[in-house]
Amino acid sequence: MRFPLMEHQNNNLKSLLTLTGFIVLVVGAGFLIGVSTAPGPWFAALDKPPFNPPSWLFAPVWTILYVMIAIAGFRSYRRAPTGRAMQLWGAQMVLNWAWSIVFFSAHMIWAAFAVIFALWVLIAGFVALNRRQDPVSALLFVPYFAWVSFAALLNFSIGILN
Repeated sequence: MRFPLMEHQNNNLKSLLTLTGFIVLVVGAGFLIGVSTAPGPWFAALDKPPFNPPSWLFAPVWTILYVMIAIAGFRSYRRAPTGRAMQLWGAQMVLNWAWSIVFFSAHMIWAAFAVIFALWVLIAGFVALNRRQDPVSALLFVPYFAWVSFAALLNFSIGILN
C-alpha cells in the first residue's frame, strides 16, 4: 500500500538534507581552505592596486556567494545528477578551491591567474547552459561571475605590479 502524503514528506526531507549537504560542503570547504591559506606576510608585502578591497570584506562576500553556489549546485544535482550543468558546477568548484592554494600557499601569481581565468570560463558556461533550463541557477551565479571577474582583475593587477 502506498502513502502519497508520506512519499511527499520523505522527498521534502530528502531535498532539505541534500540542500543542507551542499551548503555544508561548499561553505565548509571554502572556510577550511580560507583558513589554511590565509594571506600572510608574503601577501602583505605585495604591491596592490588602489582598488584592492579591505581584507575584512572577503569572508562575508565569499560566505554569501558560497551559499548561492551551493543552492545552484543543489538545483543542478536535483535536475540531473550527472548532467552537463552538474559537471560544470563540480569543475568550477574544484578550480574555485584551487585558486587560494595556488595563489596564497604556492605564491604563484600567474598560475593563479590561469586558474581564475579557467574558473571564469566555467562560471560563464554554467550561466549560459542554465539560462534557459534553470534561470534561477543561472541568476544565482551572476554575482559570483561578477566577483570572480573583479578577483581576476585584481589577480592580474597584482601580477603586473609584482
